[in-house]
Amino acid sequence: MAGKRDYYEVLGVSKDADDKQLKNSFRSLARKFHPDKNDSPDADEKFKEIQEAYAVLSDSQKRQQYDRFGHEPPGGSPFGASGFQGFNINLEDIMGGDLGDIFSSFFGGARSSRSARLRGDDILIRQTVSLSDVISGSSKEINLDLPSECETCDGTGSKDGESKVCSKCKGNGRVRVRQQIGPFVQEVVQECSSCSGVGRVIENPCAKCRGDGISHKEQKLRFSVPIGADHGTRLRNRGMGSPAPYGNGSRGDLLIEIQVEQHPWLERNGRDLIMSLPLGYSDLVLGCEHVVDHVDDDELKIKIPAGSNSGDTIEIRGRGIPDSRGRRGDVVVLLKLHVPKLSKSTKKALQEMRSDLCGKEDLLDLMRKDAKDRRRG
Repeated sequence: MAGKRDYYEVLGVSKDADDKQLKNSFRSLARKFHPDKNDSPDADEKFKEIQEAYAVLSDSQKRQQYDRFGHEPPGGSPFGASGFQGFNINLEDIMGGDLGDIFSSFFGGARSSRSARLRGDDILIRQTVSLSDVISGSSKEINLDLPSECETCDGTGSKDGESKVCSKCKGNGRVRVRQQIGPFVQEVVQECSSCSGVGRVIENPCAKCRGDGISHKEQKLRFSVPIGADHGTRLRNRGMGSPAPYGNGSRGDLLIEIQVEQHPWLERNGRDLIMSLPLGYSDLVLGCEHVVDHVDDDELKIKIPAGSNSGDTIEIRGRGIPDSRGRRGDVVVLLKLHVPKLSKSTKKALQEMRSDLCGKEDLLDLMRKDAKDRRRG
């Protein structure tokens, strides 16, 4: 057992200390080093060391054996082959009291060890933004009806601010139950139904919140849309979620999920924006220039070269969606032949203009020529 400190040294008492002195020292040190109250990296190990020392010295038989043999008694550890496992051992044998009552005395009767670690639920809301908001990284302001601690009872849920240890789970918030599964009986640990896992129950509920400890009020919230945010991006606002049950713990977080609304003619592909541009046959043959509105508040000029075909694409550099470093993608324009509905006179004029290319052999020759042109390109 090299490395273990003397149990009397751990508790800071003399070797002739009586039960009362041991108990008072243990309570003082446990309150100081309990992980729920002490953020030091070694608090957990010190707390276990204090528990182990008191578990031995508070038991007359184990203390007598320790005084005689120290940390290496005949037969090995007094806690068996598994060694000391903290307060999983029977507290009634060691402390002569209830687990919930012990921790209530540590923390002023307001919370149990488990309830001190409780955390409120996270809240998720969805907020719709435009592509323009994503490009500029704009700021938004919304009004929300959010849960908060009841002002009447300070979030305790109790009319007088008092609660008592749950008699069913002894303040643990968990109970062991036996379940019959076919021919087998299985023991499982589940949340206590009497206190909903809090470890404490309220006898005099607050009239305003009806014992929940929570009320709702409208709050104004400002948030910034991250530049380049994608659909489904979540923004976390710490400590703005639901309060912990009965004020015993920290608040949850508020999550804002960005929903980017669909643009009438632009489709997003990563940092690029894709659009389809319908054009008449003359525009494709002769070439032209079109100006359209764009999401960055500046017009988009699209130059169509003469001799373009339906299905060709034109890339406009640096006018797409920016990333976190401000580098913008491109706008990819897909040229598409638009065939309008024709009047009778227009149809007649087209029939007169139509070439005499109707023969099968002429058509095959043109198909071969077109294939050769594509291979050269």
